[in-house]
Amino acid sequence: MSALITLTTDFGETAPYIAAMKGAILSVYRGARLIDLTHQIRPQDIRHADFFLGSAVRYFPAGTIHLAIVDPGVGGQRLPLLIAVGGQFLIGPDNGLFTSAIRTLGGSPIVRQLTEPQFWREQVSHTFHGRDLFGPVAAHLASGVDPEEFGPRLRGWIELPIHSAICWQDRCEGEVCFIDDFGNILTNIPQVQIKELPVRVALNGGLQEHVRWVRTYADAGPGELVCLFSSEGFFEIAVVQGHAAARLQATVGMSVELQFG
Repeated sequence: MSALITLTTDFGETAPYIAAMKGAILSVYRGARLIDLTHQIRPQDIRHADFFLGSAVRYFPAGTIHLAIVDPGVGGQRLPLLIAVGGQFLIGPDNGLFTSAIRTLGGSPIVRQLTEPQFWREQVSHTFHGRDLFGPVAAHLASGVDPEEFGPRLRGWIELPIHSAICWQDRCEGEVCFIDDFGNILTNIPQVQIKELPVRVALNGGLQEHVRWVRTYADAGPGELVCLFSSEGFFEIAVVQGHAAARLQATVGMSVELQFG
């Protein structure tokens, strides 16, 4: 069975870029199995891509190749990377978008700089490395080329700053790490045992909101502000059939403080 290549980009759905990248991959290796994860990463939003990949990659089988292109520095000084970690591969620019994926997959990553042009398209555009460099490398890797042939190992690479949540007996402090399309506010505060209710939530040091704790959205009525643990096991604030981020004016990176009891 041929290797699986997943595709994650900010290309959108109406431009020809996805089709061109897929054509470049299949021109190298027709046996590649291509799976679109998303092409709706917010344009040039590396943190969005990082959160998305960190939440998704753990569910794929060993040997999967994740090709991710969110690349505002294309054509500049940033390096092209191939990363082997946790039995899977990550291919894309060295701008931090793989920070959470590397941590999620675990182990010691082997990071290589892509330096061998025999694995690229003959002509490489300054503005479309997804088609001309990253895509062909993914295809060659899927076809069985040894990762060592693509370039030398690197000792360092770019990682996004990730702030850990801190919890005490009666409170936790963390930050907003993602806002999904439903307006749900996802934080970096991991699942904790809450012994006393209600929960009081303060965003960015502002006015505290008393928020009802629920097991699932169906436990509350439309328009009600609730908190729960997300499917990934982190503290989440939501408005049932509404938009919590708009209601609370929340943005990614905003501080979150929880107080229990």
